[in-house]
Amino acid sequence: MTWLTNPAHRRWLEAESDRLLDFGAASVDPRGGFGWLDEAGARDDSRDVELWITCRMTHAFALGSLMGRPGAAALCDHGIDALRGRLRDEEHGGWFAAVGADGPTRAQKEAYGHAFVILAASSAVAAGRPDADALLEQALAVHDEHFWDAQAGMSREGFARDWSGEEDYRGINANMHTVEAYLAAADVTGDKALLRRALRIATRAVHEGAREHDWRMPEHYDRDWSPLLGYNEDEPAHPFRPFGATIGHGFEWARLTLQLAAALQQSGLAHPDWMRADARALYDASVRDGWSVDGGTGFVYTVDWDGRPMVRERMHWVAAEAIAAAAVLWQVTRQHEYADQYQQWWDYVGAHVLDRQGGSWWHELGPDNEASRTVWKGKADIYHALQATLIPRLPTSPALAASLAAGNLG
Repeated sequence: MTWLTNPAHRRWLEAESDRLLDFGAASVDPRGGFGWLDEAGARDDSRDVELWITCRMTHAFALGSLMGRPGAAALCDHGIDALRGRLRDEEHGGWFAAVGADGPTRAQKEAYGHAFVILAASSAVAAGRPDADALLEQALAVHDEHFWDAQAGMSREGFARDWSGEEDYRGINANMHTVEAYLAAADVTGDKALLRRALRIATRAVHEGAREHDWRMPEHYDRDWSPLLGYNEDEPAHPFRPFGATIGHGFEWARLTLQLAAALQQSGLAHPDWMRADARALYDASVRDGWSVDGGTGFVYTVDWDGRPMVRERMHWVAAEAIAAAAVLWQVTRQHEYADQYQQWWDYVGAHVLDRQGGSWWHELGPDNEASRTVWKGKADIYHALQATLIPRLPTSPALAASLAAGNLG
């Protein structure tokens, strides 16, 4: 018996889901949306309310509602209200990147945040929350009008508030979360076109970009989708656009590629033969380049194009995505190496990342596995950690909220 089939381990995952949801409840901003949590689990009012955090917490509480957690539905509704109100740009459409007490503080329209609007709305639809359908319809329309580039088969990156000044930069991170959002939206709308779009994105990012660079995925591109391998070399620890290959994204893409393949198959659509092999190659490369490669235990944040560690801090979300990817690979292949690594990654999290006194997970550790604050301060949200407690207990497809709604948790 592996941990993945062990009822006692599943009970532990259930308890950890509850611990995270309880911690996240403090992020409610009474003015609308969800704030950034500090290390003690209090809302940091020195920070703006950011779109991506509000969306991720709305998604988390939709999952909590679907798991039958009292109070989670009201927290999900709080997020929906903010996305239909405080964070919504009523003049130009779309959503502000961040708002403060007096209105928008970052009025840019960013693909990363807008992808999470689709995810949050889709999860809320699955949870049967009021106004979620209208929000999802808006989010998909905005994405279709402004972000989706049908010629490239990818998402554009960003615009000014009035949708002028399109950014020349193109990013794989925003496109990765667009794939995640499209999978969730396809499950609640039945729109197979979203799955076809997701496949186009994955083909460029994984089957072309990562494959051509020894499975170290280029993250940064110019407007013509030529890779910018030296991007941010002078700022390698950037929290959203770091230089080099990001280990956690290799794991995340491996999981999403398998989930997309399963969604395509379940929808009666063709899924290319490369998807399983490429997902395994991405996962293997992330282990090869990331796990304990600098003399210390844990995953480094980034490596250069020769696989040398660049930013050696250990991010909680990288471990969470390694856990999720190992679980999905085991579900798909039933090969014991993934079950063994799944247990290994959880053992690392249990020894170093879980904050049993303060709550949640330490978001960043140094190479010595002591709390660090170089890239991330505080414990911003519960999205990655919560999903790591759910993905091992659910089928590869559908997406989390739709799967919970279908009664797949057991």
